[in-house]
Amino acid sequence: MKKQTHQITGILAAGIVLSFLGSCNSQQKETSGPDPVLPNIVIINMDDLGYGDLGAYGAEGIPTPNMDYLVENGIRFTDGYAASSTCTPSRYALLTGVYPWRNSDAKILPGTAPLIIDTAQQTLPKMLKKAGYYTGIVGKWHLGLGTGQVDWNEHISPGPNEVGFDEAFILAATQDRVPTVYIENGNVAGLEADDPIRVSYEHNFEGEPTGLDNPELLKMKWHHGHNQSIVNGIPRIGYMKGGENAKWVDEDMADTFLARAQSFVREERSSPFFLYYAMQQPHVPRTPHPRFVGKTDMGPRGDVIVEADACIGAFVKTLEEEGLLESTLIIFTSDNGPVLNDGYYDNAVEKVGNHRPGGPLRGGKYSIYEAGFRVPFAVFWKGKIKPQVSDAIVCQVDLLASLAQFTGQQVTGTDSEDYLDAFLGKSNKGRETLILEGTSRTILRDGDWVMIPPYPGAVVQKQVNIEMGAAKTYQLYNLAEDPGEQHNLAEKQPDKLEDMKKKYRELRGKAGSEIQELELH
Repeated sequence: MKKQTHQITGILAAGIVLSFLGSCNSQQKETSGPDPVLPNIVIINMDDLGYGDLGAYGAEGIPTPNMDYLVENGIRFTDGYAASSTCTPSRYALLTGVYPWRNSDAKILPGTAPLIIDTAQQTLPKMLKKAGYYTGIVGKWHLGLGTGQVDWNEHISPGPNEVGFDEAFILAATQDRVPTVYIENGNVAGLEADDPIRVSYEHNFEGEPTGLDNPELLKMKWHHGHNQSIVNGIPRIGYMKGGENAKWVDEDMADTFLARAQSFVREERSSPFFLYYAMQQPHVPRTPHPRFVGKTDMGPRGDVIVEADACIGAFVKTLEEEGLLESTLIIFTSDNGPVLNDGYYDNAVEKVGNHRPGGPLRGGKYSIYEAGFRVPFAVFWKGKIKPQVSDAIVCQVDLLASLAQFTGQQVTGTDSEDYLDAFLGKSNKGRETLILEGTSRTILRDGDWVMIPPYPGAVVQKQVNIEMGAAKTYQLYNLAEDPGEQHNLAEKQPDKLEDMKKKYRELRGKAGSEIQELELH
């Protein structure tokens, strides 16, 4: 059984922890004994899990007892947000504390994109390393690798290790994109020298079959966009040749990431750890291990959520077996809202039944309506945080500043704000204002109100069948009375709309001028 022995340096960090735990007063801290031990920190970030996809948030058709355990025995936030309704920008904000709309490269990336986090930039793992944490990431990355054209057969840098992670075992982008290999601390795992990898998002390699031209080779049919290189019978986005021994087996991915996460927490070390456990479910392609096939009536999407739930249960059990559960702060959330058909025919639409992945919310992944970025969000710390429901508005962008406050560190030059008391259940006060982004469009959340500027584009994205939030006029909703955003109050509440416009311009700075530009059109 492990014993964490790391000592905090600095009166501020010790004072925060002592205040929360009620161990002793600040005068005792200054005059006697070692500083108390900081808890381990784990962020479990799901991929496309919706606000209504688990039991603790009202779902009935998908059993999620282990996710529910964390949510119901910790703080269940009703207004918890990802910073974006798509994955790359959301993950960028979580790790950097910077709004993704400030970085023009923070958009859904191909697997060959360069790293979009500057290696000199403040990040969550860097900050925690300064506080004495040993840091690791297991799972989905999708923030770019290298500085230009990556040679997958050599050491790949910069990447997670260069922005603060001591250990990294990742997939470069997403499960539906090439390269379909794991990368461990900058090197492709299992790569053989005589079978080099070649990757392109522009052209195929001679002799390589594709989903478009070779449907007879497929075990999963593509619906849109996913018709290029075939790996394990699944057509992908992008082209790849070689690296046969290094290619992952899709059905084993959840088990592979779980084993790595378990191994990370079992390591003997004299300092606390930070683990970013970035799970790949329920993003497409949905490939549950055979033991989970048929666990729900909703097809592969429901089955992979059950699979993810089992992995979380096994991970929490490992913490308990290692004597670490009561000394580990767990943050559970999702990178953006849900989508059913996201590129493959897998019966997600046909079998959803009465289940509502977005719960009572409108929209979904890619959208600027609430279901795009309001996500399951919970903080669990056994024996330290009492079970409760919080209506505080919290956002993943604020984890950097809040955990910096918790560990006695300082961060500057970010959009991240300190809401530690809200995250620890000591206060119901969260954000007053928040700029949220979806597919390069931004909206304002201000108290109970949401203002959506006019945007061009399709009202419904037909391929994924999701309301995108685009409209020719302003939209104004009172979420306290209308969480489903069904009643546009822009004409009935002109004074409130003008007030929201003003705040939006101020918060967006120069970019806020987009309102004026759109009004002219």
